[in-house]
Amino acid sequence: MRGFYRAILAVMVGALLAASTTMPTDAARRYPAPSAAFDGLWSVSIMTQYGDCNRGYRYPLRIVDGYVTKADDDATYAIAGAVARSGAIGVTVSGGGQTATGIGRLTRTSGRGVWHTSNGECSGNWTAQRRS
Repeated sequence: MRGFYRAILAVMVGALLAASTTMPTDAARRYPAPSAAFDGLWSVSIMTQYGDCNRGYRYPLRIVDGYVTKADDDATYAIAGAVARSGAIGVTVSGGGQTATGIGRLTRTSGRGVWHTSNGECSGNWTAQRRS
């Protein structure tokens, strides 16, 4: 379950990225290309508000050229996502046979948003602090 929480934020970004590449041209303009303005190491805290998931977890995340990546070599989860110039972030995290999606907004130094599992069993919010 620990690896699963690490992947939650990544799930959020992947959803935004997937949506922006598969939408018609007019919709794609609403989701600008990823921005490097938020690049660096981030510390993410995930809190469960609903469901039978762990109450909370903190983990590192790296953003490179506007794309969300793992900040570690843990192979138990996968992350996909992106950050728009506006700071809007979407991530998809997969691990342990589960998937979670999250959305939110980053500023230059912090961020916040919401997440939920794909089966709807758990949901909550997340916060982030820039570390580098």
